[in-house]
Amino acid sequence: MTKQWMIYGANGYSAQLAAQKAVKQGLKPILAGRNQQAVTAVADRLGLSARIFDLSDIDLVAERLSDVAVVSHCAGPFSVTAGPMMRACIQSGTHYTDITGEIDVFEAQQALHGDAKRARVVLCSGVGFDVIPTDCMAHYLQQALPDATELALGFQGNMALSPGTASTMVEQLGQGMKVRRNGKLVSVGRGFEMRRIDFGKGQRLASIIPWGDLSTAYWQTGIPNITVYTPHSGGKAGNYVFPLIKNMMKIPLLQRLAKSRIKAKVKGPSETVRAAGDSLIWGEVRNAA
Repeated sequence: MTKQWMIYGANGYSAQLAAQKAVKQGLKPILAGRNQQAVTAVADRLGLSARIFDLSDIDLVAERLSDVAVVSHCAGPFSVTAGPMMRACIQSGTHYTDITGEIDVFEAQQALHGDAKRARVVLCSGVGFDVIPTDCMAHYLQQALPDATELALGFQGNMALSPGTASTMVEQLGQGMKVRRNGKLVSVGRGFEMRRIDFGKGQRLASIIPWGDLSTAYWQTGIPNITVYTPHSGGKAGNYVFPLIKNMMKIPLLQRLAKSRIKAKVKGPSETVRAAGDSLIWGEVRNAA
């Protein structure tokens, strides 16, 4: 039996871009998801096959993956969908990738490492911008300073958000900011250790973000103290407003309302905006000296 490639959540913004690129390269992934009308419409437009199922029954999901070599999981919110899909992939012997950047998903994936290894299955989250470019930077810096005890990473981009990324940011607002200190994830305030950074286009005031490298760069490098930065927005007043927003986004009703508004208003960057977009990666390591 020939093993195939599946894109799950295929009616989403990023998944459709992936499917379009695949077709241009002569590939024929199976497009899958739970919304029959939306997924079938994308599949028909691209001349691909569709497979409709949700993630509520892991045994059923594993059955639908029995002829699939690798899944590109693009269905958010990943905090809800990644766990069932990863467990189903382990059961079916299917390799797993996704495009999330959520720390909780990386941590949950690491907890499944033993099961995945026994099943000879690769679990690889963050295969988009988050976290491969920044992971490469972390690896490069550790090679330059093998006894590093502190790692700082950052990026500056000019790309508009996709609907899925915007929704993920709403979830992360409720969880607050994080850094890794002495090997442990620690919650901190938004104004924690702000600094000026030249990402490549002149110095900018930068603030911390709860980026996925707080997990992945730690596993890769073993460096116990990791901080991730991006250019600061909202001025210093934003540091005082953020705790209020954080507490508001912990309320399920307000989070649902915010996500509903994003779904209605955010369409993702156009082809022109994507072509003009770029991101600059910055990094720094220090040792005990």
